[in-house]
Amino acid sequence: MSEEAEVFGIDVFTVDDRLRLFSFATAPQRAEYLAVLRAFERARANYVVLLHASDVAANLAELGVEIEDVTPLLEQLYSWQILDRSYDGARAATLAEYRNRHYVYQFTQAGYRAYRAVEDVLGASLDDATLSRLVFPELLEDLKALASANVEGDAEGVYRKFTRLDAALNDMAERAARFYLLLGDLARTSETSAEAFLAHKDSLLAHMREFSSELARYTPKLTAAIAEVEAGGVERLVELAASADERLFQAPAERLADWRHRWAGLVHWFRSEDAVSEAERLQAGTTSAISAVLALLRRVTEARRGGVSRESQLRHLATWFTGVPSDEAAHALFAATFNLGRPRHVGVAHPDPELVPPRRSWWEAPPVEISRTLVETGKTAAPGAPARVERNDAGRRRLRERQLAEQEANRAAARDLTEGGVYGRTLSEAETELLLSLLDLALSARVPVSGVTGASGAAHGVKLTLRPNPESTTVTTVRGRLHLDRLTLTVTS
Repeated sequence: MSEEAEVFGIDVFTVDDRLRLFSFATAPQRAEYLAVLRAFERARANYVVLLHASDVAANLAELGVEIEDVTPLLEQLYSWQILDRSYDGARAATLAEYRNRHYVYQFTQAGYRAYRAVEDVLGASLDDATLSRLVFPELLEDLKALASANVEGDAEGVYRKFTRLDAALNDMAERAARFYLLLGDLARTSETSAEAFLAHKDSLLAHMREFSSELARYTPKLTAAIAEVEAGGVERLVELAASADERLFQAPAERLADWRHRWAGLVHWFRSEDAVSEAERLQAGTTSAISAVLALLRRVTEARRGGVSRESQLRHLATWFTGVPSDEAAHALFAATFNLGRPRHVGVAHPDPELVPPRRSWWEAPPVEISRTLVETGKTAAPGAPARVERNDAGRRRLRERQLAEQEANRAAARDLTEGGVYGRTLSEAETELLLSLLDLALSARVPVSGVTGASGAAHGVKLTLRPNPESTTVTTVRGRLHLDRLTLTVTS
């Protein structure tokens, strides 16, 4: 059975074939292709699977779409493997029609999924981005029914209830994800949609609070119901569900593994011993979303009351920048506005100044405890004991060792460049890296290389100078040859 599973179904499509299924959505005649596929969907809803070109034209006429000739569109969809084509000799009324080959078309399995994916994107609306609080009573009822079916050995009942639970949890997770993405978009676009936000703020807050309350109320009940199901035997439950599973092209071991994985995911939703459960994460996310909406409401209200919004402030600041007389004034305005020139946490003193001498290096001195607020926002924390900032001493030690090793390698490469020069030999990888960095510094100095004037760059105790030369020069490195057009290089201490 496992070998057959690799032959039939959507698994026969490669990655390129699956991506080619969406070609109709980007083709020049995408509107016509979509109309044709909608005609097949209309017939499919009426339990008609196979369609002739004339049937497709009739369905398009009922949809109010006029296409002169649908046959080229059908053939192209067939070449993209969205439609399947077969020969229907029963439609031939004469020998000529029989020779002309009457083809009928139908959706392929992968083609129908691609079409539905496009339709889902086109038909997506904000109504789906809501938190479903009414699902919790249904989940509790299905879990109790699942426990009873497991004890009674009802395979079909276990399969039905298990499938409903899995679908309900997937739907709730997708709705929650879309809802929080919607809140993020709302927060980013509050300057332009303040009216819409203020009009729906009450219903939005009430919706989140009701969902949070229902989630907190039903989580212990659902956890107890899961324990009741497990009391009847998890392996027995998985075997009953797999025995009623009608997926023919999956091996029994694959079906058992799939249902076992589904049950583990369902348990993790409401109970997790070694990590935070999905229900707890959803509860925390809803609480933080309520706080974010309240903060957004406060910001929008203050902006409307004061007549000043973030957009107007930025526009006013941009006017200041365009009106300054010089670059120095622009830099001063930038420093005064954003205050990014000095790190505030450097000025924090040690609680015991006599314990750490002022001449001791930062790398050797013990760290000073500073508040998390000062590190993350740059603002001075409120009075009280500061929150500890987690420090990764092992990571800092590894970074320091790596930095020292790199500095030593750069110093060694600098000595080799100074002693051996850059011409007449092959530069090593470290020497090449140092030479390129020095060359970048010299060229970025923007000094014209003409006459006796040269461009130079210094780093790691050496200085590279570019000077004009009557002929071009070549530096040989492990990466290849570096040709300098009428320039020569000198490296000095």
